[in-house]
Amino acid sequence: MPATPSPEALLAALDPEQRAVAEALRGPVRVLAGAGTGKTRAITHRIAYGVASGVYAPTEVLAVTFTTRAAGEMRTRLRDLGAPGVQARTFHSAALRQLRYFWPRVHGTELPELVQSKLGIIGPAARRLRIGTDAALLRDLAGEVEWAKVSNVSPESYERIAPARGRSVNGLDAASVARLLDSYEETKRAQGRMDMEDVLLWTAGLLAEDERVAAQVRRQYRWFVVDEFQDVSPLQHALLELWLGGRDEVCVVGDPAQTIYSFAGADATYLRDFHKNRDGVTSVELVRNYRSTPQIVGAANSLLAGTSSAGVRLRAQREAGPEISTRLLPDEVAEAEAAAAEVVRLRDAGTSLAEIAILFRINAQSEVFEEALAARQVPYVIRGAARFFDRPEVRQAVTLLRGTARSGAEDGLVEGVRGALASMGWAPTPPEARGQTRDRWESLQALVDLAESVRAADTSTTLAAFVEDLERRAAEQHAPVADGVTLATLHAAKGLEWDVVLLCGIHDGALPITYAEGPAAIEEERRLLYVGITRARRELLISWASARQPGGRGSRKPSRFLRPIAPSAFDEQAGPGGGGRSKKTSRKAVHCRECGKPLDTAAEKKIGRCSDCPSSYDEEVFERLRDWRRQRAAAESVPAYVLFTDASLQLVAEYLPRTPESLLKVNGVGRSKLEKYGDDVLAVVAGEAPPGLADDPS
Repeated sequence: MPATPSPEALLAALDPEQRAVAEALRGPVRVLAGAGTGKTRAITHRIAYGVASGVYAPTEVLAVTFTTRAAGEMRTRLRDLGAPGVQARTFHSAALRQLRYFWPRVHGTELPELVQSKLGIIGPAARRLRIGTDAALLRDLAGEVEWAKVSNVSPESYERIAPARGRSVNGLDAASVARLLDSYEETKRAQGRMDMEDVLLWTAGLLAEDERVAAQVRRQYRWFVVDEFQDVSPLQHALLELWLGGRDEVCVVGDPAQTIYSFAGADATYLRDFHKNRDGVTSVELVRNYRSTPQIVGAANSLLAGTSSAGVRLRAQREAGPEISTRLLPDEVAEAEAAAAEVVRLRDAGTSLAEIAILFRINAQSEVFEEALAARQVPYVIRGAARFFDRPEVRQAVTLLRGTARSGAEDGLVEGVRGALASMGWAPTPPEARGQTRDRWESLQALVDLAESVRAADTSTTLAAFVEDLERRAAEQHAPVADGVTLATLHAAKGLEWDVVLLCGIHDGALPITYAEGPAAIEEERRLLYVGITRARRELLISWASARQPGGRGSRKPSRFLRPIAPSAFDEQAGPGGGGRSKKTSRKAVHCRECGKPLDTAAEKKIGRCSDCPSSYDEEVFERLRDWRRQRAAAESVPAYVLFTDASLQLVAEYLPRTPESLLKVNGVGRSKLEKYGDDVLAVVAGEAPPGLADDPS
């Protein structure tokens, strides 16, 4: 175990501004921390320095943040810095811990059951009021329930307050939503359950109404640190004030320029006005950006300069890198193809896929990029699903590995992990299906990848030690990094970073999004782009499509936010990169070869027919091709999809090509595949023995 750093060593590891944060151990402190300026480093060193110098007792410090991932990272850093006893939690986790302890003592009953999803309560509440219960509307209502509760807006006041705040739910007036809020609370109480907002409300209620509870909590925690303070809601701020109980021993850290959750109740004025509401505030600005190149930092500064969103002005500390690339594409399919081609280029040049991200405004933009990457057999990971160690298959896998380790039946770390997970359906080759089947495989594969990386670092690591490390990671929500390109919305990307970021779909209507109305909403969209830009360390590529579909009218304009970053993008004669073509490229519409209708999605264009049109491929030929692919992949010791995907084999079985030229026309068959596998495929189609397997003993 490494030696605990001395107070002097802790301070010596910091730059001047970070050191000023660490040395401000008493009184109210506000830290305005620009993107990539090392705020987590500053606040964890501050806590560790306070512990090492004897000012803080570790068990009397509560550090609060907004995600389990961030809390887990903070705990890991504090442990490495010699302060393992400090509590680092999310607001909800800290409140739930207190609520579970005090509720039975105060009320003499068990705490109601915590629900993970509101949909099971909102559905019956909506039916009672004869409100539609389609999935999209229920999700919107769940979001509105959450906003109302964290904003301290009661069902009785919703009809008056919501319109003034610009709140609306599609298809419902404010009075109907107010009745739904009331019905939701009645249904929840009748079921004896509570939601995540109740955790904060009820904890605040106990502290406000029971002096014994408040006194005990305040004796326990004397020193507070709140990260991402620009994201606090009125309810969270009220709870923090109750924890403090009039004291000023609090350090708040945040960046107004990264306020992107106002729609969910976040209120950045608590950070902006912190120094106005307390006496003797120490304010420190972190401005040295260690993450990004000067080119990327310059773009971020230019984006916010002179606007109400401007925060600290960043100063780049890294060496210069490539200029920012901007590109106009004729349609979204072409944009996705260009992005996938760029990923392949980067991978072939030595960039790890895990260090590349494709970011966009909304989840619906993901599919076309998935298709383009899958067509090139490039693995990808979609952010925004359940937390890694919360996934059922991961919990099951950890339990299985623990049992295997206890049995002593292991013949090497990686072999033991692979063998155990094989009983859950894991295989070296990923399934070609998308959805839950693929998600499950990705989760198990991430554990295999982690085992391989652990063994590479220390060949003596046992399965038991690996399981122990998994359990620690689970407690800290420290998920392994998957080896694949990240696909994520700009919201989901906050707090993360990659060597290369591709910002796609950056046109007016998507960013700012169409429904962003009014100056405040537009500025929030600007800050969202700022978050996207500052995720990139080395390279930043920005693109947009002139039209949605191939052959569509090219009427889209680049996002207005790009004007200070790439003014040439607004030259009507500018092509990709700001100075290429003088005319927009058009692409012919693609029609279904079965029914003749235009094809809408990238998946339909790839197979050449509507998704609901019956396939006309020869099933016998398709099965022969799959059998050949399995044997050839085994002979070459590669996953089957490296040869051809099922979709490509279906097209071969549909077209039944007889010559190399006709085979080359099949989507998914390029020149290199034709040269390597063409003779085999043509032989299988003709019902003959494939020559590539002639020497295979199997």
